[in-house]
Amino acid sequence: MSHIAFEGTKEQMKALLSCISAHKGEAGALMPVMHEAQNIYGYLPAEVQTVIAEKLNIPLAEVYGVATFYSQFSLTPKGKHKVSICLGTACYVKGSDKILEAVEHELRIKCGECTPDKKFSIESCRCVGACGLAPVMIIDGEVYGRLKPDDVKGILDKYLQD
Repeated sequence: MSHIAFEGTKEQMKALLSCISAHKGEAGALMPVMHEAQNIYGYLPAEVQTVIAEKLNIPLAEVYGVATFYSQFSLTPKGKHKVSICLGTACYVKGSDKILEAVEHELRIKCGECTPDKKFSIESCRCVGACGLAPVMIIDGEVYGRLKPDDVKGILDKYLQD
């Protein structure tokens, strides 16, 4: 997995510390603090998890356990453009694994990673309810269906322009 260096700002840290102090001492403070931290940073890097653990006086392992258990939390940054490939049954049977391979090849990253320039991230999902369009890829909410691996480069190129 490619490692992207953590680049938090002073403003982000100030917002995080403010959130932690607002919830400190509350029962169940961890979840709202983690949600707010992810809103602030876009993901939950180890450095942020460490601050949360220290300031809430709970073990880092507990913070990490929550971060990895709940799917709404991400330990890796998301790109400006979020590419999601459906691996649900209908899409998979129609070759979505090949679409995922083509996206990984074009962007030179693996599923779950973000490009070094933070322009793209790739994730997989299960059934988006567009089975009639299988296989499906979604970029920033726009659905692309009935894909073939050869379609991927042209679609991604549209997002490279901005």
